[in-house]
Amino acid sequence: MKKFFVFISLSMMVNFLFAQTAETIVLNPPVMDRGTSVMKALSLRASAVEFDTAEIGIQDLSDLLWAANGINRPEEGKRTAPSAINAQDVDIYVFIKTGVYIYNAKKHSLGLIISNDHRNLIADRQAFVTKAPVILLLVSDISRFKFDNDSLIMIWAAEDAGIVSQNISIFCASAGLATRPRYFMNRQGLRELLKLKDSQHLMLNNPVSYKKRQGT
Repeated sequence: MKKFFVFISLSMMVNFLFAQTAETIVLNPPVMDRGTSVMKALSLRASAVEFDTAEIGIQDLSDLLWAANGINRPEEGKRTAPSAINAQDVDIYVFIKTGVYIYNAKKHSLGLIISNDHRNLIADRQAFVTKAPVILLLVSDISRFKFDNDSLIMIWAAEDAGIVSQNISIFCASAGLATRPRYFMNRQGLRELLKLKDSQHLMLNNPVSYKKRQGT
């Protein structure tokens, strides 16, 4: 009975969190011993063709973002995803129904960018994508590359974003979540919404949900 009430309390906390537009969402420390083996996760990795609408729990979201591009060596400030010349150029924007947030890896928290549901801008013509309760948008800020070869910089940016997206895919496979990497989105609408600088490039997006339940 006690476990039941704890479960209900945690569920209420999750629903309360995503029912509001908080200025800052403090994420939970990542759980390091969850999930399956790397080889098993690779065997399960697949691009989802449908998404469940159930809200993602705060621990799952916390672990997802840390796995994607969190800090795994605090003493050096280095990440779970490598980047060319350690530019750490990839930012993760988190789209949920109450707003758009940016992931702060140093504080392991989310900062509000703009309120309301803007997932349709990422879904664009693929309306089924809006069913995913969380969509991660990967943006590379190429000004962080202290280099003067523009063509090489864009290759690096694409590679770095691809690695972050793969981290997302492998974590989701390990944790029983569904995702797919996507290139298509309403780029002009997103640039205007997020007020991106010329140096910030929209690279990829990953809708994330729990695996679609049978009969739903």
